[in-house]
Amino acid sequence: MTTETKKIIGRLESVSLPELGIDSMQVKVDTGAKTSSLHVDNIEKIKVKGKPHVKFDLHPDIHNVNKIVSCTAAVNDIRNIKSSNGNAETRYVIKTPLTLGGDTWKVEITLTDRSDMSYLMLFGCEAIGTRFLVDPSEVFCLSE
Repeated sequence: MTTETKKIIGRLESVSLPELGIDSMQVKVDTGAKTSSLHVDNIEKIKVKGKPHVKFDLHPDIHNVNKIVSCTAAVNDIRNIKSSNGNAETRYVIKTPLTLGGDTWKVEITLTDRSDMSYLMLFGCEAIGTRFLVDPSEVFCLSE
């Protein structure tokens, strides 16, 4: 994909996570983060048809923490992740479709406690991939 055919996204965008029941969630685009991460509560490892899954709650609207969506997803991996504060943490990784700007593709997302952060989800480099160029002076370039 050439530079001319890549879509431009801003430092903030709004994405959908259809398999998690999220129509619109504001995310912080973070080119310094390898993997995307999502704030979740009440994470619990369970088995579904003998396979490892995680059950968790998330808040799709940072301005309304009373709105909770309960989700279940297959565990794609478990990784040690070093956060921005330098602390290492073991996190569950799920793989789920994400929609931005009319495109939908599967992304890996680590599940963690981001309650002390301004945005409930980071949109990292692996998810950005070769699809987009990031203009940090803009916001919501592709959000509908």
